[in-house]
Amino acid sequence: MAVKELRVFIVCFWIIYSAAGHEFFSSTDQIAQLYGKMKDFLKVFSQCIDAENVETMKSVLLNLLLSYSDSENHEEAIRNPVAAYRLLRQMRNDLIFIEKHIKPNLYQCEEYQDELDAKLLEIPQLEDVDGAASGLIRLQEIYKLHPEDITKETSLNADEAYHVGLVAYDEGKFQHAFLWFLDSLDRLTEYSTTTEEELLHYLSSSAYHFGSLPVAIYFGQQLLNLVINIFASDPSNDEVRVQLNWLLHLQSNPDIFTLNTESSNYEALCRGEVDERTSKRQRALSCRYSTGGGNPRLMYAPVKEEVEWDEPRIIRYHDIISDREIEILKNISRPQLSRSQIGKGTVSDFRTSQSVFLKEDYTVARINQRIADITGLSIESSEYLHVQNYGIGGRYEPHYDAWDNENERIATFLIYMSDVEIGGTTVFPKVGVALQPEKGSAVFWYNLHKSGTVDLKTEHAGCPVLMGNKWVANKWIHEYGQVFRRPCSLSDRE
Repeated sequence: MAVKELRVFIVCFWIIYSAAGHEFFSSTDQIAQLYGKMKDFLKVFSQCIDAENVETMKSVLLNLLLSYSDSENHEEAIRNPVAAYRLLRQMRNDLIFIEKHIKPNLYQCEEYQDELDAKLLEIPQLEDVDGAASGLIRLQEIYKLHPEDITKETSLNADEAYHVGLVAYDEGKFQHAFLWFLDSLDRLTEYSTTTEEELLHYLSSSAYHFGSLPVAIYFGQQLLNLVINIFASDPSNDEVRVQLNWLLHLQSNPDIFTLNTESSNYEALCRGEVDERTSKRQRALSCRYSTGGGNPRLMYAPVKEEVEWDEPRIIRYHDIISDREIEILKNISRPQLSRSQIGKGTVSDFRTSQSVFLKEDYTVARINQRIADITGLSIESSEYLHVQNYGIGGRYEPHYDAWDNENERIATFLIYMSDVEIGGTTVFPKVGVALQPEKGSAVFWYNLHKSGTVDLKTEHAGCPVLMGNKWVANKWIHEYGQVFRRPCSLSDRE
């Protein structure tokens, strides 16, 4: 018995602490994988409990199993960012409950121990749930969404809405915090752990910090009335309401209920607000079959080439990677994914995704050769293929792929490994171009002029994913080895 209990202790210790350096919110696929493991784990554990006839655990496990529906696959469970947030929060709470109240019974399940060990689960950290909430707020900012807009398909309860509000409040985004606290107030029930007093306090405080003093006074008065329990009988409340109605009409107070419509060109492009002249110019561009300048490998199987923009020249190649190759890349990448970085090893909210550089194997080598054939460039000095999966509200804000370093990234070949239902577009704010992800296609552009200087028009961004799961693979091709493939010029117009 002592050996079994020691074994259980080691297993439990591993589960509690192994996730400390791992993130879930920055990769929707990681959330989906945890969801699948959770369902499998509960099935095996329920069989163990049935076999041992542990009656006290059966009803608890039954309720947990019912909350992880078999009818929903992993991808479907996380396509909606609100659903992904709820699922991540639920799995954290359920795993903590299992750890504290169910895991101690493992010693009764020796027959199933190996199978249970194979499905050990990492518990998402509180930072994961906060990061997921921050992703929802980011989606609201970019796409100008109220809580009722973003929760149309999947609603949040009062406690969940309150948590999103707290994250917004901590980030200094007081208007969004106020709107979430208001949404939480509307959803309060007798089963909520959030209290009306807490909500009134934060409603007043967030309105005050936003600069909407009448609203702050109004909710402050409601809080005061609630605390001293005279809200229903105090005759002064009518006078307070009259005064507040007067104050609400003062022009000097910003409207906390209406979202600001001002935005950057990057944000407007993410919402699909493309200039009509840009649309006309794009419609005038051409499509053709390309052999990559007469490459023998493409003579009998030319690629479909579409010019997406002329200056800088952005080309989309259709059907350049198969579904089978995509799944192979995903499967190779999953166990290696870690938080994407910017610059020299810096993690930032500027970029919310997980990624990995893949060394060459048979499949990666085939894709690399295909890229070389299509572009006509040498990949000898290129970087490893970089596979990336975006998180809840995942995006990469406007940036350049090249700077002014020696052997700079002369070109980018961006492969779309998934379709994205809403959002997730690749946008070029300087020229007003937005490119929708299309599974199996890739877009290509030069980051440098032929003179070697950075083409400032190639500033681009990955918009937040509003609905769906976004996978991409980047191949960054460097200058060395291109002297005869892309000859230099003194002009910055080439």
